[in-house]
Formats: sequence, C-alpha cells, structure tokens
Amino acid sequence: MASGTAHQHIRLAELLAALSHALDMTEGQPVGHCVRACWIGLNVGKKMGLTQGQLSDLYYTILLKDLGCSSNAARICAHYITCDLTFKNEFKKVDGSLPQVLNFVITQSGVKANMADKFRSIVKTLRHGGQISKELIETRCQRGAEIARQMHFNDAVQQGIMSLDEHWDGTGQPDRLQGLEIPLYSQIALLGQVADVFFMNDGREQAITAVGSRAGTWFNPKVVEAFLTLEKDEHFWTMLSRADLSKHIYEFEPGQSARIADEDYLDDIAQAFAQVVDSKSPFTAGHSERVTLFADLIAEQMGYAEERRRWLRRAALLHDIGKLGVSNSVLDKPGRLDDNEFAEIKKHPVFSKEILDNICAFGDIAPVAGGHHERLDGKGYPYGLKGDEIDMDTRIVTVADIFDALTADRPYRAAMPVEKALGIMREMVDEAIDRNCFTALCAAIAKFDQLPTLDNHAGELKVAV
Repeated sequence: MASGTAHQHIRLAELLAALSHALDMTEGQPVGHCVRACWIGLNVGKKMGLTQGQLSDLYYTILLKDLGCSSNAARICAHYITCDLTFKNEFKKVDGSLPQVLNFVITQSGVKANMADKFRSIVKTLRHGGQISKELIETRCQRGAEIARQMHFNDAVQQGIMSLDEHWDGTGQPDRLQGLEIPLYSQIALLGQVADVFFMNDGREQAITAVGSRAGTWFNPKVVEAFLTLEKDEHFWTMLSRADLSKHIYEFEPGQSARIADEDYLDDIAQAFAQVVDSKSPFTAGHSERVTLFADLIAEQMGYAEERRRWLRRAALLHDIGKLGVSNSVLDKPGRLDDNEFAEIKKHPVFSKEILDNICAFGDIAPVAGGHHERLDGKGYPYGLKGDEIDMDTRIVTVADIFDALTADRPYRAAMPVEKALGIMREMVDEAIDRNCFTALCAAIAKFDQLPTLDNHAGELKVAV
C-alpha cells in the first residue's frame, strides 16, 4: 500500500476528467459520456469564437454538468418504481413530443412493480408529471451548482450547471428560461450531452439529426449551426470515437496555463465527490463524512502521523464512490435483498476501485475503497481477501464503515444505540474485523463527553476485546 506521500503537479483537468467516470455511472451513461460531451462542446465553442477564458469555463461546466445527478435518484425510484440508472439513460433520448413522452412514461414506470402499482404510477405521472419533473431537475441542478461552488468554480460555471436543462423555446426546466436568458455554457453543454447520447446509441448521422431537429426548440440555432459545421470534420469524429479519449481530454484544457490541484484542493475535491455519493440515498446522507470521522479517530488512537491520517481521510471520503453505479431500487430496498440484488450491491467496491485506479491523485487509495467489505476470515467481498491480505488502512475504514452502518438509519431497520452496535461488533472481532482497530474505536468513542454512558463502560469495552 502506498504511504500517502504528497502529490505534486496534479492537473485539475486530468483529475476531473477521470472523476467524471463516476458521474457517467450514476446517469446510466456509457463510460466517457461527460468527456465526449466536453469534446463536442469545446469544438462548438471554438467554432463560435469563444475566448480562451470562456472555453476554460465551458470545459469545466461540461465535465461537471452532472455533479447533482445523484440527488434525485431516490425519488425517481420511489415515484416511477423503476431503476434510476435505466430511467435516466432512456430519458435523455426523449425529445419532448407527446408521443415520445407517453411512450417513455408507459415503458419506464413500474418496471419493478406489479401491474396495479405500475398503473397507479403511470396515472400519477400523467396527472402531475410536469411538477414532478420540475422538482427532480431543480434538485439536480441546484445541488450540482452548490457542489461546483464548494469546489471553488466561478459563478459562470455554477450557472452553466444550474441551467443545463433549460430549452431555447422556454419549455425546459427548472426556471423555463428562454433564448438568451439561458447561459451560453448551458446551451452548449446540453447540445454536447444530446449529441453524445445519440452518437453512442445510434451513430454519427443520428447525432447530427437529433441536434439539427432541435434547433429553435431545445437549442439556440446559432449553436446548432456551429455544431453542424463539424459534420464533415473526420478528426473530430475520430477523436469522439476513441475509447481512451478520457485519458487525453485534459490535453485540450483551454487557457494559458493548466490549473494545478494542490493538497488542500485534493481534500476539497474528495469531500465534494463524497457529497455526490451521499446524495444518492436518504439513508446514506452524511455517511462518507461520518466514516471519515470515525476512521480518523481510530487512526489517531493508533498513532498515525497527520500526513498519513490526511491520506486516510481521503480514502474514507471516497470509499463508496462506486455506489453511484448501483440503482437506488437496490440501495433503498426496505426488505431483504434477493441473490441478484445482493450481487449488484457487491459490485460497488469493484466500481470504487475501478474509478479511483484511473486517477493518479487517488490511485493509491483505490485498494482501500475496493477492500472495505472484506473480512479477516475470507468471507467478505468482492475478492474474498483474508488475514494479512487486508492492510491496516483498509481494516480501519472497514471498522468505521460498519460502526456507521449500525448506528445510522437503514431502509430495513432503525439506527442502533451505540452500545448495541459495539456489542455486535465485539462478536465480529478476529473473524470479520481487526481487534486493534475495534479497540481504538472504543477508546476514541469513550472520550466523548456527550456520551457519558460510554465513559462508564470504557474499561469494560477494552477488556472485552
């Protein structure tokens, strides 16, 4: 395991291009969607004569356009009784015409319900669909703009994300902006999104047709005109087709000099993406930050140096980033998961490791994210690691994760009292969790003045393990 040494000269563009993979997953899009949309948008912006500064803001607007995408996933599943990932993917193909809207509602509502519930979902959508859609998009856009602000992006980028779903003719959401009321970056970002969705599903000609047919309704005709000048540009389409475009998109970052992410900014990026993850389900709100707190307390108790603790905090913040690739119909299910659903849940550490492995700044924390559901006895997942195959950093995050899972509300049960949670964990020592990590957790918790009952039993807890 890497030791969490300081990172030097990490390009912000490279970092965000890689992290956009996680946003693609929660939107149900093929890997590289945000990157391809960015490539499309940059070329359109250049054709329109945007300055280098404008192109730079456009670049980050499109890469981060889906920052708020996880915040409406739970409500989509609850209202439409469907898989949020599939729903979002299919919704991006709808042009707003009545036949397409009706077909979408009928085919996507109640996919995971019986016929009676499916019918009720369809009727509710047809009666209140406009308001529901507005609220879903408003939540998504506002949350995305808020996270962009926390990541220190300027007002132009924030507004570009906020107005992503507005349409030129005033029929978009959430504010029904019209014409030039819509920020230019939003106009171009939405075109890039639509062009990529149709390009990946149906090919080049359909992408051109889909964009062209929306001129004057969804899109500013001048933005469409700029896109259509690329129709015969073979280099543009070849680059768009490259499987490794995400590894090169940072090379196209506009501006006089590349933006560099220092150690403090890396902390901010990790915290921002932890919020994206935790926004996906009402049952995981604040989970990543609480796991980070508990992991840090354990590490402090075990004598970790501050630099190492900083590294571990990032690992804890991002340990569940792979949950963005799991449907809320599984994450929020109130009853027992069936075998197929549990198999879906077991994919999230794999997704976490896959996402982080591709980010040079976070690659060394990928094994922790990928291994936080492993057990010392080899009965964990996804790799069945055991004993010394699980390093101490992963063991710390595992203990912190289990403690928070037990003491927070879950779809299938209420939060447990701290004492009960620790009692359950005590039975897991040496089989599932590390003895030293658990002892450190108990000692750290016993120090809290607001938990006097734990102070009274601190000695008992230490002896028990």
